[in-house]
Amino acid sequence: MGRLQGKTAIVTGGARGMGEATVRIMVEEGAKVVIADVLDEPGQALAKELAPATVFVHMDVTSADDWRGAVAAAAQLGSLSVLVNNAAIVMQKTIMETTEEDFMHIVRINQLGVFLGMQAVFEALKASGGGSIINVSSIDGLQSKNSLTAYSATKWAVRGMTKAAALEMGKYNIRVNSVHPGGIYTAMHGAEFMSREDADGFYKNHALPRVGLPQEVAAVTAFLASDEASYSTGSEFIADGGWNAGLVEDALPQL
Repeated sequence: MGRLQGKTAIVTGGARGMGEATVRIMVEEGAKVVIADVLDEPGQALAKELAPATVFVHMDVTSADDWRGAVAAAAQLGSLSVLVNNAAIVMQKTIMETTEEDFMHIVRINQLGVFLGMQAVFEALKASGGGSIINVSSIDGLQSKNSLTAYSATKWAVRGMTKAAALEMGKYNIRVNSVHPGGIYTAMHGAEFMSREDADGFYKNHALPRVGLPQEVAAVTAFLASDEASYSTGSEFIADGGWNAGLVEDALPQL
């Protein structure tokens, strides 16, 4: 029996990348999953492949109506107990290049989407006797980089909202944690036009000198969704190859 047996989850941005990897590991561990995404074709294909444990719903995370539809779809599979707020976009522009429209576009998807998701699932998780909300932030929710003003603002916000929600929902046995991936080999980070070997080169001075893989983040998410994480809430879980620890300096002595 898998460690997620009997659980029903919603995974946003579940059609590809880290979302797809999360859907797959959850199904392997016994969960039923609503794959929620704006990408219909890959989402439907994944749901068909993993049927009957999955269904696909077209969902814009900025739409409260779409959130209600996803929760209703989950109810057809079982008692909702897990939400993975994974959907996000990235934009690389300096602070002076970023327009107000740019900024609000990324805020609506990365930040408002997480807020609406937590609101949408609360009553269902409460009725289930508790559950787990996993908000996917980023290493850029712990630090930042040039050109990521808007993106980093949203990922820090996700981290803060996670803590506030954990404090409010804990008495209902609802745990809320954030996951902070580093450089992960997905379409968002060049997988469609860059080999893994080339991607590894960007991380040669990290503690683990390679790019991360989606399933390595999904494994952390699956743990947080499981009862094994029953005393973890309001916390950051980092899967970044040691990025947040610092960088290996070539000019200094090494092992």
